[in-house]
Amino acid sequence: MSAVGGGIEALVAGVLAGETRAVARMMSAAESGFAEGRAAMAEIYRHAGKAQVIGLTGVPGSGKSTLVGALTKAFRKTGRKVGIVAVDPSSPFSGGAILGDRVRMADLATDDGVFIRSLATRGSLGGLARASLDTADILDAAGFDLVLVETVGVGQDEVDIASAAHTVIVVSAPGLGDDVQAIKAGVLEIADIHVVSKADRDDANRTAADLKAMLNLGLTGRDRGDWKVPVIRTSAESGEGVEELMHAIDAHGEHLKTSGELEVRQRLITEMRVLKTAEDIVRARIEAERESGLKEVLDATAGRQTDPQAAARELLRHLKIDG
Repeated sequence: MSAVGGGIEALVAGVLAGETRAVARMMSAAESGFAEGRAAMAEIYRHAGKAQVIGLTGVPGSGKSTLVGALTKAFRKTGRKVGIVAVDPSSPFSGGAILGDRVRMADLATDDGVFIRSLATRGSLGGLARASLDTADILDAAGFDLVLVETVGVGQDEVDIASAAHTVIVVSAPGLGDDVQAIKAGVLEIADIHVVSKADRDDANRTAADLKAMLNLGLTGRDRGDWKVPVIRTSAESGEGVEELMHAIDAHGEHLKTSGELEVRQRLITEMRVLKTAEDIVRARIEAERESGLKEVLDATAGRQTDPQAAARELLRHLKIDG
């Protein structure tokens, strides 16, 4: 029971009471994947579901972290508690988070109404760490009104957040090589709100105009009912547009509730989490077989005695999974 300190019941009670140390311990337990942590998370999950989860994505250099900091301060002025899940690239040496986002948000660390957690991707595709939504659940259950999930910024693969958040914000910055970086791999289409950061730059107006033109062509991705995707210019340095963005997030949250789309998105989030968890379980089983069944299958495939498709099915049969 060392993973959860004083026991599951005490740990969960501490989280529900909003105790900072309990929240941090619960996050560590959830990320470790130990059986005790999974049991505690099952209880946490039953108490979550109240917070608005806001995903922020965009290419590296678009100013996501700075914007998250400015947006958090704006929400705090309204009295709301904000949790931040900052997904950082994994260190190639330790596998841990590089913690760049946490460093950039250091000025929020003294605010009791803000909790920041950095997570390493650990090889996860789609810009999300596997523990991201467990961490969001913990913050939700601990009484945080909003949870901001900032993805790692991998560019073209970063669409998982569309199935993980209630409100998706795509951040674009002018002058990063493309007129609109959000065009890439459908990232344009996942946005509920588009933000053009660094609005003090001369080419910010062009980027905003290009985005609006594309939205007018109907490139809005999934059905959003009567929600009109806004394009908001912001400057975290001067504060321009940050309050407007906060109001747009609130308006989208209300739209989800009144239109019935909230239930649809909750269902999509649930489906994604169940499928991802199943993938993690299978991957863990395969990793555990490295010294036995997996080695034999790889040796046979490398020697051209079998092909990758047949080898994969053989591996699943070895794991007693019907392939």
